[in-house]
Amino acid sequence: MAPRKDRRTLDPVTFEVLKNAYVNIVDQMAEQILRTCYSFVIYSRDFSSALCDPTGDTIMQGSGDIAAHVGTLHLTAKAVIKKFGHDVHPGDVFVINDVYQGGTHFNDTRLFAPMFYKGELLGFAQANGHWADVGGAVPGSFNVNALDHMAEGLRITPVRVYSKGVYLSDVAELIAHNTRAPSDIIGDLQAQAEACRLAEREIQRLCDKYGVDTIKKSFNEVQDYVEDMTRQRISELPDGTWETIDYIDVDPDEGEGLVPIKVKMTIDGDRVHYDLTGSHPKTVGSFLNCCYGGAFAAVVAGTKMQSPDIPMNSGFYRVVTVDAGPLGSVVNAEWPTPVAGFASGPFEKIMNAVFELWAEVLPERAMACTFNLDYLLIGGRDTRHEGKPYFMWYDWMVGGWGARNGRDGWAATGPVFGVQLGTQPFEGQERLSPVLTTCHELMVDSGGPGEFRGGLGVQKGGTLYACERTVVSYCCDRERSITWGLWGGLPSIPHGVWVNPGQDKERYLGSLFSGVPLQQGDTVQRPSAGGGGLGDPLKRDIQSVLSDVVEGYVSVERAKKDYGVVVHVVDLDLDQYRIDENATLAERARIASHRKDWLNEDAEKIAALYRDKKLNMLDLIRQYGVIVDWGSGELLAKTTAEFREMLKRRTVPYWTASGQAANATLKVA
Repeated sequence: MAPRKDRRTLDPVTFEVLKNAYVNIVDQMAEQILRTCYSFVIYSRDFSSALCDPTGDTIMQGSGDIAAHVGTLHLTAKAVIKKFGHDVHPGDVFVINDVYQGGTHFNDTRLFAPMFYKGELLGFAQANGHWADVGGAVPGSFNVNALDHMAEGLRITPVRVYSKGVYLSDVAELIAHNTRAPSDIIGDLQAQAEACRLAEREIQRLCDKYGVDTIKKSFNEVQDYVEDMTRQRISELPDGTWETIDYIDVDPDEGEGLVPIKVKMTIDGDRVHYDLTGSHPKTVGSFLNCCYGGAFAAVVAGTKMQSPDIPMNSGFYRVVTVDAGPLGSVVNAEWPTPVAGFASGPFEKIMNAVFELWAEVLPERAMACTFNLDYLLIGGRDTRHEGKPYFMWYDWMVGGWGARNGRDGWAATGPVFGVQLGTQPFEGQERLSPVLTTCHELMVDSGGPGEFRGGLGVQKGGTLYACERTVVSYCCDRERSITWGLWGGLPSIPHGVWVNPGQDKERYLGSLFSGVPLQQGDTVQRPSAGGGGLGDPLKRDIQSVLSDVVEGYVSVERAKKDYGVVVHVVDLDLDQYRIDENATLAERARIASHRKDWLNEDAEKIAALYRDKKLNMLDLIRQYGVIVDWGSGELLAKTTAEFREMLKRRTVPYWTASGQAANATLKVA
């Protein structure tokens, strides 16, 4: 669809130069933050940037931004503009982290500054960064047990921190000293503010060169351009309605059982609309909830990945719309619901559901489920230094992405929350915190089996020393609603934290907890899941399975159990193996004839075999579809029934000669 002539007044060359100049400016903002921030979290690229027009709509967003931020920057911009109206002056800088006014969680704190040219307000610059701590009951401000937002940390409604160029140290210090890392917070605040000033200087330079009227016109026309491109892409697709459902592990208020996140997508002409109203109608009794901003961001990010070449700004939101349903649900939480874990909860489920829906529309871009974002936060007193200062070991992991149509998934990659999120170097972590890394390696058998294998996850562990009064918190999910396969593919592995694994003091803490005491000498270890598999594992090329065994991606045991490929070790030291082709044919035939029945086996008997160590974790998940408490082995009966139904919907219908049963579709209209 050609751009409408009444909206395109700039000549094509000038328009293209300015459009790319705005991309460059937001990327310069990112580089400014990266080079001047204080906290290790922001240095690992948990930040985003945007240019906004006078109404708060985004003109351009960073090419390397965190996915969970991109759909919210215009919302917080509008909140600041609504609060201050015309009381905005050159040199002002505002701060906001309010989740109930478009934010994500309190750690994501946005600095927002006007851009003036010769006294005229042209727009705003916004720099968002994840502050390592914003107060609350636990280090890192991820309090699983929070009953309301007051227990999560400091809620910052729009407030001025620079007034006409003057730094308001009293306001900034009030904010910073309600956190556990005040010097880092002040440093990050100033880094973000300077990124906004950089944007203003660059816009002023463009005004000098092209004229202010041209720049103002381009702000609108860049948004129109994105809208037109997006409408063109959507208009080329078939109309229809598709729906799917994913799950959060549990609502503690309701006992065991999965929590549904339902996503319906409708393509109608040149627009696409999402309806989340079938999701869990109330908030869950933990912080795995999200406000509207988080839900909207998940939809936007998942949809945007289908057209990665289109720039990102508010023009996209004119085409992609979302109905999150009434206030008070798990995907549209209201004050004072805790939402710090939004990214590990509804955000990740919505985004993977969006991927699954688009697999029906654009099967060539199909991808199975991707591992869940995790946050490990350990805080206490560091006795290596005089005064025993507070330390925070703030760690997240890379993991495996889902297998794609025609290719294995990426291993050890950033989460859907933000693919550019950097792995934190453990050398830096060891310098800043009293922890020694004990392992950091790809985890064998973590990639979901399929004709195309899911990418591998990672196992990481660390031992504490020289510390006092130390506690650990962990925010994750997919311990029960395990990273799923698609089109016949099998799941990955569950997330969860072990303390002192393989020792007498071994404890399994699960995937969601906060404030658990630790002692000097304790080792904390956990895996990140791999991606789900895509396609029937029995159709995977046997040489590809052998290659995976040689590379250490798949064990000999799981090659047989998951793929039906019988591999014999010839010389382990020389990585020499051979395939028994006759045994492989027989094993694949045996699995094909029994696997549907395995999903109907008595779940309690299977759980008992796990407790007796006659079956292992992957046997339960991939063969029998049984979910237990991975520490005690206690059967989770309701969860198991729901997990089996999920397998029977996503996986079993594709175990056919043709690769798909006739009724295997997500299309409902």
